[in-house]
Amino acid sequence: MILPWAGEELHEECGVFGIWGHHDAAQLTYYGLHALQHRGQESAGIVTSDGQRFTFHRGMGLVTEVFHAEELQKLHGERAIGHVRYPTNGGSVLLNAQPLVFNYRGGELAVATNGALVNADSLRRYLERQGSIFQTTSDTEVIAHLIARSAYDEVEEAVKEALQMLKGAYAFLIMTNEKLVVALDPNGLRPLSLARLGDAYVFASETCAFDAIGADYVRDVEPGELIVIDRDGLRSQRFANAGRRALCTFEYIYFARPDSDIDGVNVHMARKRMGKRLAEEAAVEADVVTGVPDSSISAAIGFAEASGIPYEMGLVKNRYVGRTFIRPSQALREQGVKMKLSAVRKVVDGKRVVMIDDSIVRGTTSRRIVQLLREAGAKEVHVRISSPMVKHPCFYGVDTSSREELIAADKGVEAIRQAIGADSLAFLSIEGMLEAIGRPFASPTDWQRGHCLACFTGEYPTEIPGDLAAD
Repeated sequence: MILPWAGEELHEECGVFGIWGHHDAAQLTYYGLHALQHRGQESAGIVTSDGQRFTFHRGMGLVTEVFHAEELQKLHGERAIGHVRYPTNGGSVLLNAQPLVFNYRGGELAVATNGALVNADSLRRYLERQGSIFQTTSDTEVIAHLIARSAYDEVEEAVKEALQMLKGAYAFLIMTNEKLVVALDPNGLRPLSLARLGDAYVFASETCAFDAIGADYVRDVEPGELIVIDRDGLRSQRFANAGRRALCTFEYIYFARPDSDIDGVNVHMARKRMGKRLAEEAAVEADVVTGVPDSSISAAIGFAEASGIPYEMGLVKNRYVGRTFIRPSQALREQGVKMKLSAVRKVVDGKRVVMIDDSIVRGTTSRRIVQLLREAGAKEVHVRISSPMVKHPCFYGVDTSSREELIAADKGVEAIRQAIGADSLAFLSIEGMLEAIGRPFASPTDWQRGHCLACFTGEYPTEIPGDLAAD
């Protein structure tokens, strides 16, 4: 479990939602973004089109804070794209809130993306030398400038040309008044799916957004695929040959909502299987199993089922802590866990407790939660992590871009155990994690089974520029 105000931050770039051909496009996009709120809480935005012009609204904060009835009523049109953001690249300011909107020779252009470009800095320098003036620090503006500078008149051709220059992880929604263009990077690092709602087409980072509006899932967008929707309907083409399939494993471990299906695998069931496998790999004698809410609950249930140790709600999350505490001073961070979590004394007092968590990144939150359990009377605290050790930085839209941020980069299991104050500590193996996920579409010849494992192994699916790799 990651507590964003507690120093154990692990955040993904954002969530995207798009709809084409529905009279309630703005309202449905609002509901879709609300379902994707877990993917980004810093800002939210919606751009709509009536076929002639854009209307849009963006703001800092949660979807429910940014949008009220009056804002939604001003968003006209049967097509829309929306975005929720956590800033792993670019600052936390309104200018970087998405979707970004631009005017270029072809008219109005709106862009929303999930992911991060590993060559964004070099492309930005190239474009600035060509005369481009950037208004934001977001990677997303790079593709807009590439499209604007293209010699092609048709937006999909300009997008295809721009995509040839991009390296990294990206799931793009690009809208003009005439078309919606959707693209996924050749490695498929970020999830993106297609659904139908009557005659309307819907796209979202996760299938839970489809459930929120009653849309019917159709399929996942394929790596290297470009989809164009206009008045003639939907057509699909390849802008690049698919590379090695490398879906981010942390979608299953932490990022995605439990009720989402990612590449055909239900997230809750994958996490539950991870917990079961963890119980097999790292058995321990204990009296009670508890999970750190919310993302570790599924794994804790699986661990309890496989081990025969009863599962109990030993930790409770306070969902009403104000957003003032998202990024407070260091002094308040130290108090943060007690503000957000509390241990159930009647459950853990005098007990040997197995605490299941989805990951350890910096170690600070794990140490504080172990301390919480001990203060509530736990006799022993055995920490079990339902993922492997995170040893290497991520450059694809997760905010761990430096080895210095990662406790496992230079510490072994025993050193980490001592640092967090647990009686014992164990991590799920990479093989155990992959088998637990069990994606049905993975190639049997690919030992990584279609996943990106770079944060565990240091093997990246794309070339990493030297200036990033050196950090």
